[in-house]
Amino acid sequence: MPHQPFEFSPGFRPHWPIRHVLFDFDGTLSFVRAGWAEVMTEMFMEKLAGAERASVVESIMALNGKATIHQMEWLAAQRQESGTAQGYLDEFLRRLEMVIDERLAGDREKLLVFGARALLETLTARGFTLHIASGTDERAVRSEAEALGIAHFFGGRIHGAQPNAMAFSKMEIIAAILRDYDLPGEALLSFGDGHIETANTKAVGGLAVAVASDEEQPGSGRVDAAKRVRLLAVGADVVIADYRNADALLETLLAP
Repeated sequence: MPHQPFEFSPGFRPHWPIRHVLFDFDGTLSFVRAGWAEVMTEMFMEKLAGAERASVVESIMALNGKATIHQMEWLAAQRQESGTAQGYLDEFLRRLEMVIDERLAGDREKLLVFGARALLETLTARGFTLHIASGTDERAVRSEAEALGIAHFFGGRIHGAQPNAMAFSKMEIIAAILRDYDLPGEALLSFGDGHIETANTKAVGGLAVAVASDEEQPGSGRVDAAKRVRLLAVGADVVIADYRNADALLETLLAP
């Protein structure tokens, strides 16, 4: 899909009382793990002889935004196994870490979604409180945010899945933000490339920006068509490819 600055849903309305901003991490701020779905798909195809690739991909993406262990539980269920999900997770992470290590040895600035640093600087300067909620292991998210030089924008407000835990929930993180800061849902703005954070934000009355980032050619400015369809289907207010027009976008999102 060709580049376009941003696409608003028919029901879009500005949310001027925004005070807190929630970001997904992988594909939304970081490309350190770009292509993770392909790595996972290849592994699953090896384990599921004769499986239809499109169906496997659909099942993987349906769980995107939840802790990665959920996808491994799905694989174990397909193989009619029990107690093997953690082993599959360890194998997947070993495969992915090989890719990550090679990327982090190169130009780390290129691993940020285009314009992300400038957006974080602008939001911080304007007094917004920033949070990360990721289905990736929290220790990895914190480490990768440090490696990319953006962890300081979030303070200790970086949340991710815990080891051996199935209970991670972005909705619980959103609920905790609203409770701890005594906020109405309308005070929350989210940026994410997954349907979970998008749907959760809309469920509390917040404003959801779908970051349909191109992970095959980072920085291309092109909207990923599959992400666009999936995110609009769960109520995204706006679709963007990256943050190259962030100032204009913020003025529209936060208009009184």
